[in-house]
Amino acid sequence: MNPFVEVNPFAPELVAARKRAKQLCQQLNALRADQTKARKPLYQELFGQVSRAYIEPSFFCDYGSNIFLGDGFYANHNCVILDVAEVRIGNNVMFGPNVQIYATTHPLDPQERATGKEFCASVTIGDDCWIGGGAIILAGVTIGKGSVIGAGSLVNKDIPEGVVAAGNPCKVIKTVTANQP
Repeated sequence: MNPFVEVNPFAPELVAARKRAKQLCQQLNALRADQTKARKPLYQELFGQVSRAYIEPSFFCDYGSNIFLGDGFYANHNCVILDVAEVRIGNNVMFGPNVQIYATTHPLDPQERATGKEFCASVTIGDDCWIGGGAIILAGVTIGKGSVIGAGSLVNKDIPEGVVAAGNPCKVIKTVTANQP
């Protein structure tokens, strides 16, 4: 079964939704570091779901409304989430700097790509995950609860729960064990 769905990014409602998200991201990114209370209403307006979160500037997304954040989410600087499809992030998830999630892709054929066609597939990150700096998570990927993704990894396939995975492409290295650095 193919998890990818075709999307027309030029549909007027999608163009308007991207414009709205860009404006909200600009407002978030313009806040001073000490303006933590001013972030919450912007998070609530931007995201499909959010309770307790903190996102360092700069943050960018396509729509925001397709991003569902669990409780206690943290993203370090320069996070990018291309949320054409749903991006679901569990409770107590931490992102290092420059983490990118791409729930979208384009046709491989140049002529088909020139039409502007896009495809999308959801991304899911389980509770208690840690995504290392510079990691890139591609469309259609699920990362299991309690897993750690190493810095600089390219995650193009599902990662099971409770593991450390890293590399390009990202592969399981070991099982997470208590009291391990």
